[in-house]
Amino acid sequence: MKLLSYQSADGQSHLGVLRQERIINLQQASDAALPDDMLEFLRLGAAAMASARILVAEQAGDIALDSVRLLAPIVNPGKVVAIGLNYMDHVREGGFEVPEFATMFCKYPSSIIASGEDIRWSSQLTQQVDYEAELAVVIGNTARNVAAADAYDYIAGYLNCNDVSARDLQFRKGDQWLRGKCLDSFCPLGPYLVSADEIPDPHALSIQCRVNGELRQNSNTGEIIHRIPQLIEYLSAAFTLQPGDVIITGTPPGVGAFHKPPLWLEDGDLVEVEIEGLGLLRNRCAVDTAQ
Repeated sequence: MKLLSYQSADGQSHLGVLRQERIINLQQASDAALPDDMLEFLRLGAAAMASARILVAEQAGDIALDSVRLLAPIVNPGKVVAIGLNYMDHVREGGFEVPEFATMFCKYPSSIIASGEDIRWSSQLTQQVDYEAELAVVIGNTARNVAAADAYDYIAGYLNCNDVSARDLQFRKGDQWLRGKCLDSFCPLGPYLVSADEIPDPHALSIQCRVNGELRQNSNTGEIIHRIPQLIEYLSAAFTLQPGDVIITGTPPGVGAFHKPPLWLEDGDLVEVEIEGLGLLRNRCAVDTAQ
């Protein structure tokens, strides 16, 4: 299923399933048995997923996709945990050592935006904004001390992510990556959440990033070093992963920082992230140049 969050013409937020470019509103289709919010839906676990699949099989969508405004599939996760230096071809590109342990940082939920929304920043704050196409994993069941062999049982689905990064802030002494990764709008997600049953092997997907139509990143999730089951085991040993939490799994080579000269994002640039089976995440850049 392609689960999405959207805003109707009356300004209300809803949860739906995309089927043949039309939306089925899950709450209406289920006579209010299912919630109208993605996070609440995920907290209901496998039973809600099963009910939604039955509804989708029986009904056609009655809402035109172009009649609504897409929201980020999950706008209010408890955590967004990000993994750095996690593609072998990216490690080779940068001349790094292969990390023995996963390199972790966080992105705040306030950085999340939807496909179609602008990536925004102030030129007074940063002038080195970069793109990073990433596969995002969404947790479906509460996970604590989960063994890697059982990790897939805890995944609700997958979606595209752009781990937008202000490199001049990221690598400034004292900021420890956090400030450069957490600016508002620096975590585009979407356009929808694809349920885990539709992605039998998340480590066999093409992953690309284009800027103004130019291919910048082109790899495969098979290059991931610390794979998703190992990440869930590693993370859940330290803290509880809850339904709706997002893990973004690293970026392949081709980021702007490693071009010579660097290719930073500019006002008006269109950034597209596309992972096989997960649709197209599109965001334009808007720079505030006010003093």
